[in-house]
Formats: sequence, structure tokens, C-alpha cells
Amino acid sequence: MRLDELRPAPGATKRRKKIGRGVGSGHGKTATKGHKGHSARSGGGKAGGFEGGQMPLYRRLPKRGFVPYGGGGIVYAVVNLKSLGGFTANAVVDPDGLLRAGLIKKSERSRVKILGGGEVAHALTVRAHRVSESARAKIEAKGGRVETLGAEVPAS
Repeated sequence: MRLDELRPAPGATKRRKKIGRGVGSGHGKTATKGHKGHSARSGGGKAGGFEGGQMPLYRRLPKRGFVPYGGGGIVYAVVNLKSLGGFTANAVVDPDGLLRAGLIKKSERSRVKILGGGEVAHALTVRAHRVSESARAKIEAKGGRVETLGAEVPAS
């Protein structure tokens, strides 16, 4: 089979209804919109979410929570200590290192938090924007260092 032989399965495609192309097409004159009225006008028709007068779903469901100014709290990329096992002894673990190791995404470099889930095998120098108390204690117990990054790294 070659690329030029590829075709959709029979019945998978349907021709577009060509409206407003003259009376001979069968869909001319009023272009299937009937005579006059709101629905015949440009931009006419029902609003999105209109359910024929029935109370719309978005009004029937309960509203929960409050988020000021359209945003939430500060969201951190979370990394547990057990994920740091791939780093060698005395290595520097920073947002760029976590990115290279595939533990965070490039867009998440600006805010990284280290949590204390699991154990760390050897001494590491950890540089992150936030470090939980349990993670700090476990890293320092193995002879490692924890440095808190102040300003966020640009997410470019």
C-alpha cells in the first residue's frame, strides 16, 4: 500500500451541504433558513447553553469554592525524595537538573518544591524554591545541603 492509495473507509465521509447557491441546488433562496424570524437572521438562533426554556445545567448544578481574581494559589512542581535516587553522590539537584532528569517539565522550572516522600541514598545539594521540613531533615541527615531559591526562574 502506498500513500496515494489511502482513502477513507466507504461511508466515513459525507459531502457538505452547499446552501445559498441558487434555486437549482435545492438549497437556494432562503438557504434552508425558512422565512423571516430570528433564526433566519445573521447571528440569529439560540444562545449557547439554551435548553428550550428548561433551567440550564450550569444553573442547576451547585457552585463550589471561591477563587479570587480568576487564579488559584501558587502551584509548585512537586518532587519526592525517592525520585532523586538517580543523582550521584554530592550532585547538585536544581530545577535544571530535575528537568534534564525528566522529573519536571520545562514550564515547571519556575517553582519547584521538594517533599519528603521516600529516602535519599546519599548526600546531595538540593536547590529548590520550597523544601518541606521532613525532606530538609532527611537530606541533612545524610550530610547533604539544602539551599532555597528566592526568585523564580523564567519559564521560557
